[in-house]
Amino acid sequence: MVLREYMARMDGQDPDKALELLEPGFRFLIALPTGERTGESKADFAAYIAGRNAVDRVHEIVRASVDGDLETVYGFVVDGGTTTGAFLSAAVISPSGLMARYQSFFTPAFHLVDRP
Repeated sequence: MVLREYMARMDGQDPDKALELLEPGFRFLIALPTGERTGESKADFAAYIAGRNAVDRVHEIVRASVDGDLETVYGFVVDGGTTTGAFLSAAVISPSGLMARYQSFFTPAFHLVDRP
């Protein structure tokens, strides 16, 4: 599952490694409580990564599914050992096995699934 690998790389010591999983024309929307981040290219996503603060963050995936070229995951964001909210993310995977489009929603206010 590409989306699971993407999350692991974003949580790792070198989040730029996640760029290896993206198509050149990658499009994305990341909805956060502070606003939406969008982009139309892999370069736009590289700029998004460069603007993130370094944190001790883990995306704990508790549900995942694949339906054809669509992957979805649901889970919890844990910052420094504290759960800060939940996310629901989806990606369209290209025939070459890379992420072509990505949409993610994060909220500290609601958990769709109980945390194990």
